[in-house]
Amino acid sequence: MQKYYAVRRGKKPGIYLTWPECKAQVDGFTGARYKSFTDKSQAQAFLEGSDSYSKPVTKKNNKPKVSDINDYDVVVYTDGGSRNHGNYKGGHVKTTDKAAWAYHISNHDQTYEGTGGEFGATNNRMEIMGLIQSIIRLNELKINQQNTIFVLDSQYVLNAITKNWLAGWRKRGYKKADGSVPVNVELWKELDKLLPTVTNKTFEWTKGHATNVGNNRVDELLNETMDKM
Repeated sequence: MQKYYAVRRGKKPGIYLTWPECKAQVDGFTGARYKSFTDKSQAQAFLEGSDSYSKPVTKKNNKPKVSDINDYDVVVYTDGGSRNHGNYKGGHVKTTDKAAWAYHISNHDQTYEGTGGEFGATNNRMEIMGLIQSIIRLNELKINQQNTIFVLDSQYVLNAITKNWLAGWRKRGYKKADGSVPVNVELWKELDKLLPTVTNKTFEWTKGHATNVGNNRVDELLNETMDKM
């Protein structure tokens, strides 16, 4: 499917047909505005319209939550994916199935990316891994004290953090209310230790595989990793 990358604010605003072309226009440009679309007319409308980095689906009478990425020093996109048989009820994961995670970090005029793969892993495991690895990188770069927003398409990971499930598991010795151990508990423990190292953070959901260029980029990265496995 052809994508159209609209650069509203960048070195040379316009519509580009590939991510590398788009990236060349926004890397190093403070306050860049860019977004991907599958329809050229929508991309053109973005160039002439709103600056919002995302347009969430809203419920009736509810005001949408829209974050302006200019309010943040660090913007982090993370994602996880798999090509296995465990993505449906009753399915299972084979040891030869491919899975991968990825992150994309923007810090003013700098961009940092990372990705990795694993055989026999679930999509959910990779979603947690993507977030873990992004926080490790923030610490390595020593930008973990800056105002940061994490944008994920995984309700599985976001709910554990924003609905305080993770805090509840910790209080019970990393067990659920019914006494069972959460799946991927070793990763949840690692994430729980890392989260406090990012002192000023916000978490927000974005629809996966839609028009968010950052989310599409991490999806592209992890698929490239699986292609090479």
